[in-house]
Amino acid sequence: MTEQQISPLNIEAIRADFPALEQDVHPGKRLAFLDSAASSQKPRQVIDAMNAYYETSHANVHRGIHVLSERATAAYEGARDKVRAFVNAGSRREIIFTRNTTEAINLVAATWGHANLGPGDVVVLTEMEHHSNIVPWQILQQERGFTLRYVPITGAGELDLDVYAALLRDEPVKLVSVMHVSNVLGTVNPVAEMIGQAHAAGALALIDGAQSVPHLSVDVQALDADFYAFSAHKMAGPTGIGVLYGKRALLDAMPPYMGGGEMIKRVTLDGSTWNDLPHKFEAGTPAIAEAAGLGAAIDYLSGIGMQNILAHEQTVVDYALDRLSEVPGLTLYGPAPERRNGVATFTLADIHAHDIAQLLDAEGVAIRAGHHCAMPLHQRLGVAATARASFYLYNTQHEVDVLIDALERARRVFGR
Repeated sequence: MTEQQISPLNIEAIRADFPALEQDVHPGKRLAFLDSAASSQKPRQVIDAMNAYYETSHANVHRGIHVLSERATAAYEGARDKVRAFVNAGSRREIIFTRNTTEAINLVAATWGHANLGPGDVVVLTEMEHHSNIVPWQILQQERGFTLRYVPITGAGELDLDVYAALLRDEPVKLVSVMHVSNVLGTVNPVAEMIGQAHAAGALALIDGAQSVPHLSVDVQALDADFYAFSAHKMAGPTGIGVLYGKRALLDAMPPYMGGGEMIKRVTLDGSTWNDLPHKFEAGTPAIAEAAGLGAAIDYLSGIGMQNILAHEQTVVDYALDRLSEVPGLTLYGPAPERRNGVATFTLADIHAHDIAQLLDAEGVAIRAGHHCAMPLHQRLGVAATARASFYLYNTQHEVDVLIDALERARRVFGR
């Protein structure tokens, strides 16, 4: 059975859209890019959209009364409309542009958190969170004096939902903040269930969607998320722009995140009043070209179909997990294939993850090595660092074979 027969995508046509995949990164070594969980490659359609903005339409948005400003505003606000539809938000006013997922979470912590959390309150996180969903709450905790609790993971790499339920039952929880998909384990968390439990306990729910929106069909209204954050650069879009979705009533009640131009209605020497949503949270000149690129990325992914992308990725990662399990001395981390996304994280004997990554790079294989901005999770796993191969719509089973061959070569180099 060929890959074309088992994949719902025309993989060769898709790969042809990504210029970076056409290069040899070392003599005779074609790039096998297996690091999309860190940042995905960009198709020509995204690159062309950003170039077209700079070549024909560059101006500041909203206030200019000339053709270029009108074009720039159309591109910027058009991207907002595309994001709204992509995640099924109820209103375009609920879509706030940020720099990335990290800034989106920090925005919630610095505005809603500062206004609503204090001594006696509890915020629930999990052991598998990215640092971006731990550190902002720790910083705010030092100022506001609330308590942080963490849902542990099981030996299978999934959240202990019994502990989660007990925390909601026994503690005065104000907010639950959890990642939809683990960037280390690939675990797809049952966030719809967790959000429902949080609401039943009187708490709000913030979801880190950095690893979910690029791969899954996400409906923020069906999930009933209060806040949902994600980044363009992991979903075939550019760096420098991300999204915070928030329910309108919550966003209306929150104070601004930054002060400056655009986020105000009126400024006098005695005080200021704030602009309407979404502009209240978008001070200063925004990332206009990046918004155009994000809009083009959404068009690209939507044209292929998120269900098709997910099915293809599952085929590739299932094959990768099978092949990796055959490598002597290799330990895989994370749940069973049916409960994980396109990530394969592992250690190989006693070879340091950075040495593995360096040897694989020599063979043209790009993976990630280290703690993946999840040090508490690695402490829980009992390892200082892991190697991570992550897959996206443009990856193939052949690239998995190249990965396995490179790992076998690494074993030989280290005498394992």
